[in-house]
Amino acid sequence: MSTDNPAASVDDADADVDAAEVQALRERVEELEASMAAVETGDDQKKMTIVATQGSFDMAYPPLILASTAAAFGWDVVVFHTFWGLDILHEEKSSNLKLSAVGNPNMPVPNALAALPGMDAMATKMMQKKIDENGTATIEELIDLSLESGVDLQACQMTIELMDYDEDDFYDGVTTGVGAATALQHMAESDVQLLV
Repeated sequence: MSTDNPAASVDDADADVDAAEVQALRERVEELEASMAAVETGDDQKKMTIVATQGSFDMAYPPLILASTAAAFGWDVVVFHTFWGLDILHEEKSSNLKLSAVGNPNMPVPNALAALPGMDAMATKMMQKKIDENGTATIEELIDLSLESGVDLQACQMTIELMDYDEDDFYDGVTTGVGAATALQHMAESDVQLLV
Protein backbone atom coordinates (compact mmCIF):
# COMPACT_ATOMS: atom_id res chain seq x y z
CA MET A 1 0.00 0.00 0.00
CA SER A 2 1.32 3.40 -1.00
CA THR A 3 1.94 5.95 1.67
CA ASP A 4 1.97 8.79 -0.84
CA ASN A 5 -0.72 11.31 -0.23
CA PRO A 6 -2.35 12.35 -3.59
CA ALA A 7 -3.32 15.70 -2.11
CA ALA A 8 0.30 16.36 -1.17
CA SER A 9 1.42 15.67 -4.78
CA VAL A 10 -1.09 18.21 -6.09
CA ASP A 11 0.04 20.75 -3.49
CA ASP A 12 3.69 20.17 -4.51
CA ALA A 13 2.79 20.76 -8.19
CA ASP A 14 0.88 23.91 -7.25
CA ALA A 15 3.87 25.05 -5.20
CA ASP A 16 6.17 24.53 -8.23
CA VAL A 17 3.81 26.49 -10.50
CA ASP A 18 3.36 29.18 -7.91
CA ALA A 19 7.12 29.50 -7.40
CA ALA A 20 7.67 29.84 -11.17
CA GLU A 21 4.87 32.40 -11.45
CA VAL A 22 6.21 34.32 -8.47
CA GLN A 23 9.72 34.34 -9.97
CA ALA A 24 8.35 35.58 -13.32
CA LEU A 25 6.41 38.30 -11.54
CA ARG A 26 9.49 39.34 -9.58
CA GLU A 27 11.52 39.60 -12.79
CA ARG A 28 8.78 41.66 -14.44
CA VAL A 29 8.59 44.01 -11.43
CA GLU A 30 12.37 44.47 -11.57
CA GLU A 31 12.14 45.32 -15.30
CA LEU A 32 9.39 47.87 -14.65
CA GLU A 33 11.30 49.42 -11.75
CA ALA A 34 14.42 49.74 -13.93
CA SER A 35 12.47 51.39 -16.75
CA MET A 36 10.78 53.78 -14.29
CA ALA A 37 14.16 54.68 -12.80
CA ALA A 38 15.44 55.46 -16.30
CA VAL A 39 12.47 57.77 -16.90
CA GLU A 40 12.90 59.48 -13.53
CA THR A 41 16.64 60.09 -14.07
CA GLY A 42 16.05 61.39 -17.57
CA ASP A 43 18.11 58.72 -19.33
CA ASP A 44 15.67 58.88 -22.25
CA GLN A 45 15.44 62.68 -22.13
CA LYS A 46 16.38 64.41 -25.37
CA LYS A 47 19.11 67.03 -25.23
CA MET A 48 19.65 70.13 -27.33
CA THR A 49 22.52 72.60 -27.42
CA ILE A 50 22.20 75.93 -29.22
CA VAL A 51 25.16 78.24 -29.74
CA ALA A 52 23.98 81.85 -30.06
CA THR A 53 26.61 84.04 -31.73
CA GLN A 54 24.60 86.99 -33.03
CA GLY A 55 23.12 89.75 -30.93
CA SER A 56 20.90 91.60 -33.35
CA PHE A 57 17.20 92.11 -32.61
CA ASP A 58 16.01 89.54 -35.14
CA MET A 59 18.63 86.95 -34.18
CA ALA A 60 17.70 87.03 -30.48
CA TYR A 61 14.40 85.31 -31.22
CA PRO A 62 15.40 81.98 -32.87
CA PRO A 63 17.52 80.55 -30.02
CA LEU A 64 15.03 81.63 -27.35
CA ILE A 65 11.97 80.33 -29.20
CA LEU A 66 13.62 77.00 -30.03
CA ALA A 67 14.98 76.61 -26.49
CA SER A 68 11.71 77.38 -24.69
CA THR A 69 9.75 75.14 -27.07
CA ALA A 70 12.14 72.20 -26.59
CA ALA A 71 12.01 72.70 -22.81
CA ALA A 72 8.20 72.60 -22.99
CA PHE A 73 8.58 69.13 -24.53
CA GLY A 74 10.74 68.08 -21.58
CA TRP A 75 14.12 68.37 -23.30
CA ASP A 76 17.34 69.24 -21.50
CA VAL A 77 18.33 72.50 -23.24
CA VAL A 78 21.47 74.62 -23.08
CA VAL A 79 21.93 77.87 -25.01
CA PHE A 80 25.58 78.90 -25.02
CA HIS A 81 25.85 82.64 -25.79
CA THR A 82 29.17 83.84 -27.13
CA PHE A 83 30.51 87.00 -28.77
CA TRP A 84 27.61 89.27 -29.88
CA GLY A 85 25.11 86.63 -28.81
CA LEU A 86 26.05 87.52 -25.24
CA ASP A 87 24.18 90.84 -25.62
CA ILE A 88 20.91 88.87 -25.61
CA LEU A 89 21.51 87.98 -21.95
CA HIS A 90 22.80 91.43 -20.94
CA GLU A 91 19.86 93.23 -19.28
CA GLU A 92 20.71 96.71 -20.56
CA LYS A 93 21.93 95.75 -24.02
CA SER A 94 19.10 93.29 -24.73
CA SER A 95 16.57 96.11 -24.44
CA ASN A 96 18.40 98.05 -27.18
CA LEU A 97 19.14 95.36 -29.77
CA LYS A 98 18.86 96.58 -33.36
CA LEU A 99 17.72 95.00 -36.59
CA SER A 100 20.29 95.55 -39.33
CA ALA A 101 18.79 96.78 -42.58
CA VAL A 102 22.07 96.42 -44.53
CA GLY A 103 22.73 93.06 -46.14
CA ASN A 104 19.34 91.68 -45.22
CA PRO A 105 17.87 90.29 -48.45
CA ASN A 106 14.35 90.31 -47.00
CA MET A 107 14.31 94.03 -46.27
CA PRO A 108 12.07 95.89 -48.71
CA VAL A 109 14.76 98.53 -49.41
CA PRO A 110 17.96 98.31 -51.44
CA ASN A 111 21.28 98.23 -49.56
CA ALA A 112 22.11 101.75 -50.76
CA LEU A 113 19.09 103.09 -48.87
CA ALA A 114 19.49 100.66 -45.96
CA ALA A 115 22.97 102.10 -45.32
CA LEU A 116 21.59 105.59 -44.68
CA PRO A 117 21.79 106.84 -41.08
CA GLY A 118 18.74 105.92 -39.03
CA MET A 119 17.63 103.01 -41.23
CA ASP A 120 18.55 100.37 -38.60
CA ALA A 121 16.52 102.28 -35.99
CA MET A 122 13.58 102.52 -38.39
CA ALA A 123 13.77 98.81 -39.31
CA THR A 124 13.91 97.92 -35.60
CA LYS A 125 10.87 100.08 -34.80
CA MET A 126 8.95 98.51 -37.68
CA MET A 127 9.74 95.01 -36.40
CA GLN A 128 8.87 95.95 -32.82
CA LYS A 129 5.53 97.32 -34.03
CA LYS A 130 4.80 94.03 -35.85
CA ILE A 131 5.71 92.07 -32.73
CA ASP A 132 3.41 94.23 -30.57
CA GLU A 133 0.53 94.00 -33.05
CA ASN A 134 0.92 90.25 -33.33
CA GLY A 135 1.15 89.71 -29.57
CA THR A 136 4.52 87.99 -29.94
CA ALA A 137 6.57 87.69 -26.76
CA THR A 138 9.34 90.20 -26.18
CA ILE A 139 12.97 89.15 -25.81
CA GLU A 140 12.76 89.69 -22.05
CA GLU A 141 9.60 87.57 -21.84
CA LEU A 142 11.27 84.78 -23.82
CA ILE A 143 14.30 84.90 -21.54
CA ASP A 144 12.04 84.65 -18.47
CA LEU A 145 10.03 81.83 -20.07
CA SER A 146 13.21 79.95 -20.98
CA LEU A 147 14.62 80.23 -17.48
CA GLU A 148 11.30 79.23 -15.89
CA SER A 149 11.18 76.21 -18.22
CA GLY A 150 14.59 75.04 -17.05
CA VAL A 151 16.65 76.16 -20.05
CA ASP A 152 20.27 76.72 -19.06
CA LEU A 153 21.14 80.10 -20.60
CA GLN A 154 24.93 80.21 -20.48
CA ALA A 155 27.23 83.21 -20.89
CA CYS A 156 30.67 82.46 -22.33
CA GLN A 157 33.27 83.46 -19.73
CA MET A 158 35.91 84.33 -22.31
CA THR A 159 33.48 86.70 -24.05
CA ILE A 160 32.44 88.27 -20.72
CA GLU A 161 36.11 89.10 -20.12
CA LEU A 162 36.73 90.16 -23.74
CA MET A 163 33.75 92.55 -23.75
CA ASP A 164 34.60 93.72 -20.22
CA TYR A 165 31.11 92.87 -18.95
CA ASP A 166 30.24 92.41 -15.30
CA GLU A 167 28.48 89.15 -14.40
CA ASP A 168 25.89 91.18 -12.46
CA ASP A 169 24.79 92.80 -15.75
CA PHE A 170 23.06 89.62 -16.90
CA TYR A 171 19.52 88.50 -16.17
CA ASP A 172 19.06 86.63 -12.90
CA GLY A 173 19.31 82.90 -13.54
CA VAL A 174 21.87 83.14 -16.36
CA THR A 175 24.79 80.77 -15.87
CA THR A 176 28.12 82.59 -16.01
CA GLY A 177 31.67 81.28 -15.85
CA VAL A 178 31.06 78.73 -18.61
CA GLY A 179 33.82 77.92 -21.06
CA ALA A 180 33.91 76.31 -24.47
CA ALA A 181 34.91 72.93 -22.98
CA THR A 182 31.69 72.78 -20.96
CA ALA A 183 29.63 73.78 -24.01
CA LEU A 184 31.37 71.12 -26.12
CA GLN A 185 30.65 68.45 -23.52
CA HIS A 186 26.92 69.20 -23.64
CA MET A 187 27.04 69.31 -27.45
CA ALA A 188 28.67 65.88 -27.55
CA GLU A 189 25.83 64.46 -25.46
CA SER A 190 23.07 66.30 -27.36
CA ASP A 191 20.60 64.87 -29.85
CA VAL A 192 20.34 68.27 -31.56
CA GLN A 193 23.08 70.91 -31.96
CA LEU A 194 22.37 74.28 -33.57
CA LEU A 195 24.53 77.29 -34.38
CA VAL A 196 22.49 80.49 -34.58
